[in-house]
Amino acid sequence: MSPDAERFRSPLQTLTTRVVMAGVFLGAVIALALSVTFSWTDALAGGAGGGEGRLSAAAKEAFSSPPGSCLTWSAPDASDVRKVPCTQSHLFEVTGLADVGAQYNAEAPFPNLDQWQQIAQAKCNADVTPYLGHSLDPYGKLTTNLLRPSADQWADGDRQLRCGLQWAGPGGGLQPTTGPAKTQDQSAVWAPGTCLALVGKGVGDPIDCGRPHSYEIIATLDLATQFKDGYPDQGKQNKWLDTECNKAADTYTGKADLKAKKLTLGWDLREQESWDAGSTKVNCKVAATLSDGSGFQAVTGSVKDNAGQPDADGPPSDNGGGDSSPPPSTTGSR
Repeated sequence: MSPDAERFRSPLQTLTTRVVMAGVFLGAVIALALSVTFSWTDALAGGAGGGEGRLSAAAKEAFSSPPGSCLTWSAPDASDVRKVPCTQSHLFEVTGLADVGAQYNAEAPFPNLDQWQQIAQAKCNADVTPYLGHSLDPYGKLTTNLLRPSADQWADGDRQLRCGLQWAGPGGGLQPTTGPAKTQDQSAVWAPGTCLALVGKGVGDPIDCGRPHSYEIIATLDLATQFKDGYPDQGKQNKWLDTECNKAADTYTGKADLKAKKLTLGWDLREQESWDAGSTKVNCKVAATLSDGSGFQAVTGSVKDNAGQPDADGPPSDNGGGDSSPPPSTTGSR
């Protein structure tokens, strides 16, 4: 293992499941707030885009889509939502239908955001495993959410919901996926060359590497290529990834001296639940950690271009919503 690895592991390794799920929770909040405009009748409730209006034929089809349908949109208020083949890039896959009329009668007030969260968990989580044909990785890229009626539709008695799967980034922004969810690799990995925004001391959504960011993905490795006989404990993962991520860093950076650049090489670890769900891939990544181990320092430029280095005096960047702490990972210095 890299000689300075222990110096970085302790503060970062204390960030456990709670932090991972905080990012997932934030993504759900963003999506549910966005879905205030989602409906499957004739009126589009005013949302981020504002105003009442008539749904297009494409939007009507999307809002009445059966399980197995994939939806996408571009407008901030999702007013241009449309159904697309799941083999194409999309933001939401319908997994099931639900009705909450038995729990919320005609006089029930429109649920607040916390209540919608509870409804989503109660109505949408139970059916996702049968839909997928395997378990959902609780730490993976896919999370459950729902499309819900607007406040006006709720007042008119509409209690129908559509459950679905989405990929919400650390900053809450929905990320496009391709292919049916049941065939997707759930590993929470990003393509090499991806930089994630810095939000406070933590991680946001993908951002151009030329802007201040938290870390840069330099490789994706598959633990299953090394560990063929079942789940490797995290000690074994660490030992193998310390070697392989260092090799990947040499390839990606042209053998740059990361330590001289005040950068740290790190990698993700996989939990047993993720492995059992088929998530065996991990990120190798480069970042600048704060001296007290409390999070990340802003880095500007890609290390691949020999430009990435910590900002000299920069206060933490805020490039969109995100978790306030780094995600669980093991970090080694070079």
